[in-house]
Amino acid sequence: MAAEATCSSGAGSTTSVAAAARKSNITSFQRRGPKAGGTESSGPRLVSIAGTRPSVRNGQLLVSTGLPALDQLLGGGLAVGTVLLIEEDKYNIYSSVLFKYFLAEGLINGHVLLVASAKEDPADILQVGPVSSSRFGHYYDVSKRMPQELLEASKCHGFFLPQKVSSTLKVEPYSLTHGYTKLLQFIQNIIYEEGFDGSNPQNKQKNILRIGIQNLGSPLWGDDICCTENCNNSHNLTKFLYVLRGLLRTSLSACIITMPTHLIQNKAIISRVTNLSDTVVGLESFIGSERETNPLYKDYHGLIHIRQIPRLNNLICDESDVKDLAFKLKRKLFTIEVREFLCFSSILR
Repeated sequence: MAAEATCSSGAGSTTSVAAAARKSNITSFQRRGPKAGGTESSGPRLVSIAGTRPSVRNGQLLVSTGLPALDQLLGGGLAVGTVLLIEEDKYNIYSSVLFKYFLAEGLINGHVLLVASAKEDPADILQVGPVSSSRFGHYYDVSKRMPQELLEASKCHGFFLPQKVSSTLKVEPYSLTHGYTKLLQFIQNIIYEEGFDGSNPQNKQKNILRIGIQNLGSPLWGDDICCTENCNNSHNLTKFLYVLRGLLRTSLSACIITMPTHLIQNKAIISRVTNLSDTVVGLESFIGSERETNPLYKDYHGLIHIRQIPRLNNLICDESDVKDLAFKLKRKLFTIEVREFLCFSSILR
């Protein structure tokens, strides 16, 4: 959803506009100050929400992914109204850390959270605590917990698939169609009922809805794309992403999805999933591979691949100039570096 400032022209001729400008002693290139009553006389401006900033490239409203290094690689942050797909590493160790960073960043900034999972109870996911902050985004310590008072003051909606499906349906509890359908209905209700719908805004203070979906497409969701190459329901996941993007495009929300793409047998499905995502980041862990003992990689825990970066309002996607990236996870720091040791971020101050 483009959150760019818009301008509207007033009624009257060019002469009357010029005369009005001379009378008020300003030009059309000067910003009008606030009136005596405290209201602005200018037209609509970019929405100002805590934890957001406009892109310097196109004015798109951005939120932090929770990792300043990743924000920089993605062009400043994650655009509101878009989907970030994280291709999980083999043992789902590091992708779950990025997932928690994204949600923790929302808690710190007072954003509303929607957490969906078929594996963990959403209440048990928010366990990472902040260490320090930068101008945009924070650093987190994976060994610390989020302060309890902050958790109690936050607004979080949880979708735990086993509870949502088995309590309302008399069919198989992990029915693929019902699992995805109920999640879409849940997201849609939150967007429309709580005023995140940008096309029909409600008269309330603006905020951001951060949506996190864990292990989407895995067998835990009842999907069989990871079990066989010629699966019977190969289009259900892509239909889900198609509808989800439609909901996000007209709302003040941003979504992060982790997916075990290394388990998907059919490469055509991976291609369709990539095309239906705005931003795609892949994590490759060194655990269990020959790189784990390779001296060239001794200082790192894995590689990070920027598969796709959105070029909003265009027909083609942008491509990252940096291809060879590695990451390492310390207790207080998740660092992303170029293999030539050019650090992109993350020196904890």
